[in-house]
Amino acid sequence: MPNNAVHGDSNRFAARLVATAAAPLGPASADGPQVLHWPGRRLLVQRGDTELAVRDLDGEGVEVRFPAPWPRRYGSVAVSPTGDLAVFAGVHALRAVDSTGSVQWEVRHGCWSAAVCTEAHASFSEYADDHHHGHADSGSAAFSSDGKLLWAHIRDHAGHDTGEEWLILDPDDGTVLARAETMTVGSGSAHFPHPNPAYMGLTVGEGEEDSPVLWGHWDGARLTVQRFVEEVLLDVSPSGEYFLTTDPGQWSLYLHRAEDGIELRRLDAEEAVPPPSGEDDRARWDYEAAFPYDDAAVVGTEHHADVVPRHWLVDPRTMAVRGRIVYPFPIAGSPRSAGRAAWYTVSGDQTTLHLWDLPHRE
Repeated sequence: MPNNAVHGDSNRFAARLVATAAAPLGPASADGPQVLHWPGRRLLVQRGDTELAVRDLDGEGVEVRFPAPWPRRYGSVAVSPTGDLAVFAGVHALRAVDSTGSVQWEVRHGCWSAAVCTEAHASFSEYADDHHHGHADSGSAAFSSDGKLLWAHIRDHAGHDTGEEWLILDPDDGTVLARAETMTVGSGSAHFPHPNPAYMGLTVGEGEEDSPVLWGHWDGARLTVQRFVEEVLLDVSPSGEYFLTTDPGQWSLYLHRAEDGIELRRLDAEEAVPPPSGEDDRARWDYEAAFPYDDAAVVGTEHHADVVPRHWLVDPRTMAVRGRIVYPFPIAGSPRSAGRAAWYTVSGDQTTLHLWDLPHRE
């Protein structure tokens, strides 16, 4: 066992509980709660089968409910930083609605179950009972840090030879401002906003052997995209100077400079983290992490149902593990990004969200 791995496991950093929030919706008919964040703004978001709950985490705790146009298994959702607009990224369309359920605009696109469907369905009712639509792949969408742009990963209308595109839209009316082919065959994707609204990260899951990261920049006229093969985007630093990735095999962490995408440093899990206690298997970085400070990331290992997860404090300046994060009570799952100076975890029963930070920091 390398000495730095043993040393890293011996150091302890106590996480401080900042806030606890009960999930607005019950776990039987809703996904677990999550945090969407932009500079100076955090929202708790929970997607249910019939509605979307959005709660302000930084202000007076105002909660808004959006009627859902289709059940949660038919795609994902994005919420504006102001919390007044939800964009449902569905199997056949991007649909923007306000809290009354009024449709503000809709952009229809190719079907995410395109292997069995080439029809341009106009209504959810047309495929509500279809097995393949209910088990379709999905894209995603996200608002830029200033809320003035919507980035979306969709399928096009090319019939049987479907392709995938990355769009930039005006969230006020759904006008497409820019588009680029992703050259992916995704089963799912996730966006990562950058503090600079001209940048956005996208990670596309294509299975265990491939999962490209796309790093987009829009100068107001032209969309340029960098591609990083076999990497999974984890988070962007608070300043926006760096972003952190891992690989589909969960072997290493990679620190990239956001300005040009250059890989600066990497950290191998086997060299930095002891294997799980009592197991012969190697340590693996999780597919989710948080970058709450410019000089510290919180990254997990052993995200399995039957193993207590371990969270680690990683120094991106040296790409070394400084030590293990300890909590005042048992936690579940991976550390997830909650913006500057915070990260969050969700309880194992999906009913409670906890916000954390490191005391004596920012």
